[in-house]
Amino acid sequence: MTVLCLIANPADPELTTDQAQRVQRETGGELNWLAQNIACEITAPKSTNPEMTARDVLGSAAIDVVLVPKANRRKKLLIADMDSTMINEECIDELADALDIKAEVAAITARAMNGELDFGQALNTRVALLKGLNKKRIAEVRREQISLAPGGRTLVHTMKAYGAYTSLVSGGFTYFADYFAERIGFDETVANVLEFDGDHLTGTVARPIVDSSAKLRRLRELVKFQGLDPAQVLAVGDGANDLPMLQAAGMGVALHAKPQVAAEAQYRITHGDLTALLYLQGYDEEEFVR
Repeated sequence: MTVLCLIANPADPELTTDQAQRVQRETGGELNWLAQNIACEITAPKSTNPEMTARDVLGSAAIDVVLVPKANRRKKLLIADMDSTMINEECIDELADALDIKAEVAAITARAMNGELDFGQALNTRVALLKGLNKKRIAEVRREQISLAPGGRTLVHTMKAYGAYTSLVSGGFTYFADYFAERIGFDETVANVLEFDGDHLTGTVARPIVDSSAKLRRLRELVKFQGLDPAQVLAVGDGANDLPMLQAAGMGVALHAKPQVAAEAQYRITHGDLTALLYLQGYDEEEFVR
């Protein structure tokens, strides 16, 4: 059995009762609201291609349409990327801004995240450009230039309240990941370690690098340690280095992702925020832990 989810951005809740009812009439199935004007689900749609049918009905409306299995819908493990997923920015680009080389570094970041460059090589190149940046300036960047992505704390705290384990696995840096993981509420953090000579960056990263294979490996380790099945895993990310873990998870979600990632991931959220991942699991807004 499947469930068709219609999800709008809570900051612009434009999913109307009329839209939901029109989709339900065309697809068949039972309509249930999860959050008024934000999210609803249609259980057991009967049309041949419910997603395509819904998209035809909704037209250009900023509403995500996702078809998910009803079985194993509520996940027991969340494994999430950090940069441009749980936070709004790419930390390395913001560090580069402190040295007035953001455009140069951001161009490399964009190509790496879209799978055009080897992640490890791109990371080494970018970190080398940061050589000499001091800890005080890095702390200022973390405090002043990084913001939490909407819905992240609610996603993590709600899943934890219902028994899930949560892991922040980042190709970014522990200096940021440890700090924001604690603020958001993750159970653990895995990320790259910047190396310092006194108070200044050496321009190098400690080995081994946290890349796509490391992210996938941590997912598999957690599945084994927690005694789970991959079907019980929710993974979320936006870049090419997230694809292996997204494809290994029972529910791998490309969130506001790069084109290649959006094309290859099984599930995509383009308009909603991180609470969309709760609606995909069938959580009602009244169950959210904020």
